[in-house]
Amino acid sequence: MSDSSDIVELNIGGVTYSTLQSTLQSEPDSLLANLVGQQQQQQHQHNHLNNVSLDINNKITRDNKNRYFIDRDGVLFRYILDYLRCKKLILPESFQEKERLKSEAEYYKLTNMVKALTIHQQFGRTMQTTITPTLTTTINENESENLAASSASLSESSLVKQPRSVNGYIVVGYRGTFAFGRDGLADVKFRKISRVLVCGRVHLCREVFGDTLNESRDPDHGQTERYTSRFFLKHTFLEQAFDMLGEAGFVLVGCAASGCSGSTEPGKQTDNEENRWLHYNEFVFQRGL
Repeated sequence: MSDSSDIVELNIGGVTYSTLQSTLQSEPDSLLANLVGQQQQQQHQHNHLNNVSLDINNKITRDNKNRYFIDRDGVLFRYILDYLRCKKLILPESFQEKERLKSEAEYYKLTNMVKALTIHQQFGRTMQTTITPTLTTTINENESENLAASSASLSESSLVKQPRSVNGYIVVGYRGTFAFGRDGLADVKFRKISRVLVCGRVHLCREVFGDTLNESRDPDHGQTERYTSRFFLKHTFLEQAFDMLGEAGFVLVGCAASGCSGSTEPGKQTDNEENRWLHYNEFVFQRGL
C-alpha cells in the first residue's frame, strides 16, 4: 500500500489529476519522470517552498493549492496517464485527435507513446504497445502485409456502412429569452442565450464539437462510451452548433420547445420583459442507425 507521500497532485491546464510517483516514472527519460525526480530531491532536502519553478524548460510551477501546474491540454492528459498506468496505448473508437495527442506525448518526451501513436495512425487500430527498456512491440513485416491485404480486400459495402459506434443521437438544448432595452424601449429584440447544452455519447460529442466543447462539469476520466447530459459549448451560437452537426453527418429529426416560469429574488420586480419571454428548446440530431 502506498502512503500519501507517493501521491502526486497535478493541475494540467486547469484539469486536476492524482496519481502515483511510480506511474509517472514508467518512462524514466520523460518530463514527468523528471518532475518526480525533482520532487523527491526537494523532499530529501526538506525544501517545502510553494510556487517553486522547476528547471524543465521553465514551464512547470505549482498552483495556489501546491499542485504541479503544466500549461498543456488537460483533457488529452487522461490518455497520457492511462498509457503510463496500463503500459499500452488504448484509444476510444473514432478518436479524432491522434495528432494532437502525439504532440502532447512529444512534449512530455514519451518516446514509446509517440511510436505507438505513429503505428496507430498508419494502421488505424489500437496497438497493444508494452513499455520495455529497449523499445515497445513493433509490427513485423508479415503483420504489415496482412493488414495491407485486409485493407485492400474490404468490400464496397463494408466501406459505405459505418459501424454502430459512430452512429447515434446528440441533443442540443438551450434556455433563453430576448434582450430588451431599458424600460422595454428598444425597437429590436435580440435573442439572449446563457448556455448551449449538449447531451449524448461522449465520444460522439467530442468528435462533432472538438475544442468548442466544455467538459468541466462532467470529467469522465477516459470512459468515452458512456452518455452525458452535462456538456455545454464554449460559445452561445446555435447556428454554429448546427453547422458542426451537419458537417459531421447529423440530421435534425425532432425538436421541442416550452415556456419557463421566471423566478426572481424576493423584493425584486417580477413583471419584467426578459422573465416573461423565458423559454427552453431542444433539438434532436441523428446520424446513421
